[in-house]
Amino acid sequence: MKYKSIMMQTVSMPILKSQGFIFILFFLFSSVAFAQQKDQTRLSDTLKNYSAYKRKLTFAGVLQTRYVLALDKNVDINGKNFDPATSKAISNTFLVKRARIMVKGDINDHFSANILANLAEFNSDPSNKVLENAYIKYSMNQYFHIQAGQFRPFFGIEDVMAVDIIRTLDFSNQYYAFGKNGWQSFQTGLSIFGNVVPGGKIRYFAGAYNGNNKNQSSDDNNTKNLYARLETDLIKDFTLGVNAGTGSLGGSSIGQAYGADATAKIPLSSKFDLLLMAEYKKGANFLAYNADKQAIRPNLDEYQMQGFYFFPTFRYNHQSRRLRAVEFSCRYEYFDENYKLASNSRQTLIPNVSLIFADDFYAALQVGVAFDRFKNQVPLTTTYNRNLGYVQLQIRF
Repeated sequence: MKYKSIMMQTVSMPILKSQGFIFILFFLFSSVAFAQQKDQTRLSDTLKNYSAYKRKLTFAGVLQTRYVLALDKNVDINGKNFDPATSKAISNTFLVKRARIMVKGDINDHFSANILANLAEFNSDPSNKVLENAYIKYSMNQYFHIQAGQFRPFFGIEDVMAVDIIRTLDFSNQYYAFGKNGWQSFQTGLSIFGNVVPGGKIRYFAGAYNGNNKNQSSDDNNTKNLYARLETDLIKDFTLGVNAGTGSLGGSSIGQAYGADATAKIPLSSKFDLLLMAEYKKGANFLAYNADKQAIRPNLDEYQMQGFYFFPTFRYNHQSRRLRAVEFSCRYEYFDENYKLASNSRQTLIPNVSLIFADDFYAALQVGVAFDRFKNQVPLTTTYNRNLGYVQLQIRF
């Protein structure tokens, strides 16, 4: 019996070894076959038609409502001084400032279209107002994007930032003045932009546009406005930008505009951040030049506007489920619309508190006061010292 047992063990060992060898061969064969099958599948899935690759349609918007109160006697909500003996003015009101709807259509991974309309403009005369963005964009790679239609030329911080994020009462005074003179805000033309180096540490923006503001059937002269902007991230969370432009408005002589700006984010702790923003601009005031009806008037170089603002924001990241952050800010701005010929500087101070209920300003309640002071007051006009209190609620979606 013992001999028989030894013989059985001796026979079984080579059988087990052969079975193991067969199993290993089967495993290797299966692996090679599976790998070949995977390669064939990958090759057969290669796209041959990019017509609808990554095609999608998205909707977004912003709704901004506010209550404003004129805090000075004989000054209305628009900042205009009035005589109570001869006129009656509105000193407080509820209003809808912005009701923007944006539609973006991605045709494929290269082509897209963007339309932005502000329905709040129907509250007044909507002529040349409602339609804001209306452009087609082609993206080749990170170094080259081109867009054509109506858009905001990248001529400063406020053009580069998202149009639906308002961190205080409104954009700066210089933004609106430069916009009216065709230097920024919504214009019709062509723009190219992209990264200069991989990773986006240096970015460029350049373009040509009509320069007679939005929703115009055609240009008002044969000269096109040209602009260029260069941005660089010198260190982490610190961006420096410079701008330059040339153009005209309504047959004016050729004028120039320049600017420089800086933004920074300084983490103070796990809960506190300091956000800094500063910008300076100087440029030709075409409106003042065209409005001057003197028989002999100075050259356009004498009709110049310039402005500077500093906008610090102290942010507390509360990070609770309902209250995400609280921001305390105070923007100071100095602006002079015609500082060479008829200087009358305007200084604006806007302390503001924002309660942010959803990340990225998707829901925010803001409270503040706008203080305006002029070097020389002009009675019965908007060139008059005033203080405006406001409470506004804005929702992005």
